[in-house]
Amino acid sequence: MDIKNEESSYDIHKELKEFDDSKAGVKGLVDSGVVKIPKFFIHPEEELAKADVQLDLPAVSLEGFDNTNRRADIVAVIREASEKWGFFRITDHGIPDAVMNNVLEGGKKFHEQPKELKMEFYTRDFARRVKYYSTADLFLTKIGQWRDSVACDFEDDLVDRQGLPSVFSEAMCDYAECLINLKNLLSELVSEALGLTSDHLASLKCLRTQKMSFHYYPPCPEPELTYGTSKHSDPNFMTILLQDNIGGLQFLHQNQWIDVPPVQGSLLVNIGDLMQLITNDRFKSMHHRVIAKQEGPRISVASFLYPSTKDLLKPYGPIKELLSDNNKSKYKEISTKEFITYFLSKERDGTPYLPHFKLA
Repeated sequence: MDIKNEESSYDIHKELKEFDDSKAGVKGLVDSGVVKIPKFFIHPEEELAKADVQLDLPAVSLEGFDNTNRRADIVAVIREASEKWGFFRITDHGIPDAVMNNVLEGGKKFHEQPKELKMEFYTRDFARRVKYYSTADLFLTKIGQWRDSVACDFEDDLVDRQGLPSVFSEAMCDYAECLINLKNLLSELVSEALGLTSDHLASLKCLRTQKMSFHYYPPCPEPELTYGTSKHSDPNFMTILLQDNIGGLQFLHQNQWIDVPPVQGSLLVNIGDLMQLITNDRFKSMHHRVIAKQEGPRISVASFLYPSTKDLLKPYGPIKELLSDNNKSKYKEISTKEFITYFLSKERDGTPYLPHFKLA
């Protein structure tokens, strides 16, 4: 068959459905011994730009945060990083190495258990509390990402173990409990970086861990043709990312893709779209991606911070204390639910979401 006839006979809808119906994800393809990735995983050549440079993110140790002078230094680093980079690395964050290692191992165990034990969680119903899937918007974009995920929704930092996958429920609960103090501290430090007083912290003090995702990036036989995670920004306020030592994360800085090397024991924090909105573009939500690699698997755990459940319908706009005659509001007030509904309706093709909510 010549190339032209082969192209015309290719049925992408059939191939997508067969992949999804298998409920085996990308891990299933690797286990089957594929040496050529399926066609729907191949990204357009113009999107497969390589990283321009490798450098480390702004990093800050949280040691001594309760000392006035030391705290001022920490806040200054977070302010500059949030304004110019949208990402920063934290060390001395108080979460034990054993807790972080256990939750990474729990995610790995879930994805590497027999398919039959994972299938009950496989779904494209993202309203479900626990959902295992491969490429969230697969039937919208029709382009796969070389990654499988299992995501768990929380109720305001509280983890109900009932119904959670047993292979990581204990490890996730231990990690989530440690995140509470860290999340509260980060909310305070970010507020101070904005120059807000204790009377004006309401927009950030209410942040809760509402979702945790365990991502699994299997080794890819043709990494130059696809992505583990394609270009995107996060639709929340802040994300706290724990990753193993494989690497692969990149972010966009001054129109250059930057490789972010992993650092043992550290966590990455990135600004989300809703934080950019309430800070009126002062803090930046930057695009990032994960490249596919022949080595692996790569494991990461992303914790997404949103307002408390009772505030999901509350309207959020640029914080009034940050506005002035020279810095007028750029966005209309919207609820978190409205923003997420819009986010879920769109293809994850790297198109920014915030312009949709800008004032005319």
